[in-house]
Amino acid sequence: MRRRRSGHDPGRAAPRHPGDGMIAALVFDFDGLMVDTESPLVEAYGAVHAHYGVPFERKLFLRNVGHADFTFDPWHAFEKRADRVRLETERRERHRELDKHLPALPGVIPLLESARAAGLRLGVASNSSHGHVEGHLGRLRLLQHFEYLACREDAGSPKPEPDLYRLVLNRFGLSGRATVAFEDSQAGSLAARRAGLWVVVVPNPATEHHAFDHADWKIASLAEVRLPELMSRFSTIDPKISRNS
Repeated sequence: MRRRRSGHDPGRAAPRHPGDGMIAALVFDFDGLMVDTESPLVEAYGAVHAHYGVPFERKLFLRNVGHADFTFDPWHAFEKRADRVRLETERRERHRELDKHLPALPGVIPLLESARAAGLRLGVASNSSHGHVEGHLGRLRLLQHFEYLACREDAGSPKPEPDLYRLVLNRFGLSGRATVAFEDSQAGSLAARRAGLWVVVVPNPATEHHAFDHADWKIASLAEVRLPELMSRFSTIDPKISRNS
């Protein structure tokens, strides 16, 4: 796990110390939540299919590509004799170009800025690599907002296991009840729930079919989040009756 900041930060209020039921930290997933890295991946596969005149099932790819909980063959529509190494090389080249221009998703920057100004501690818990996450956050000039990043290299088991979230909580010295997690997938939201965090889910086109009955709040976009409402919602409610209210 990597620490992103040390010393005094003039752009941030003094860190909050959790009192009775007060929220002190926010922890974010990355892919599909802060940056839509999944659609460009699908677009790259589609471009390679189109180049060779092979039918492309976009909806199927949106539901399957990039998910680690089952096996999916992205080249199943090609003949068995097709050079898959070459296809994958072309896909990576197209994906790399698309990746260079991805913006932060709506609501991400205002939420980070308001949380930082309020003295909330900010972290990331991602199944992706440090290079991937830090590369995008650095490009978007958002890396400085985060105190800790927990990525796949840091934990023995990825989401849906709670290891990544527990690492962040341990580093912050906080309980899950003082922390809100933001996720876009079933696996990620289950990981946060198992670690004891409050869970806000923001499904995207690749995860809108997932079941989120275990989440505390389901919204369409981070642009819907207003920090005062978020703090009030999770600082005063009873965890036993909050879910999906």
